[in-house]
Amino acid sequence: MNKDILVKSTIQITIASAIVFFIHTMLLRQLDYEVFANYIVLAYVVNVLLALTILYGLYFFRKKLKDQMGFLFMAGSLLKFAVFFIVFYPKYSVDGQITRVEFVTFFVPYVTCLVTEAFGVLKLLKNLD
Repeated sequence: MNKDILVKSTIQITIASAIVFFIHTMLLRQLDYEVFANYIVLAYVVNVLLALTILYGLYFFRKKLKDQMGFLFMAGSLLKFAVFFIVFYPKYSVDGQITRVEFVTFFVPYVTCLVTEAFGVLKLLKNLD
């Protein structure tokens, strides 16, 4: 049962991110922004990979660390912020400021993956017993 949840959550994270990526790039195009600027592909790929890594990690430790699942999930969010500051922040702040478009380029995939990942984790938690 839990493996089914893991597979479904993986598919949901991937499909949701692909749909949001398509919408995101279409909006950028419509607003006359450079579509593939600001490391947009890297932002989506990194967020999807981190979400899946956290989801699979929680799945792996679901029985051993059952009571700490919430803390592990929050630690995963901390990991995502660390990756932002290590990978993306230096690229975005080269000119001394982070523009709204640069911020949205990272934040949209972050939120998309966070929400879909959270639903997957909730399903895992419901089926622990």
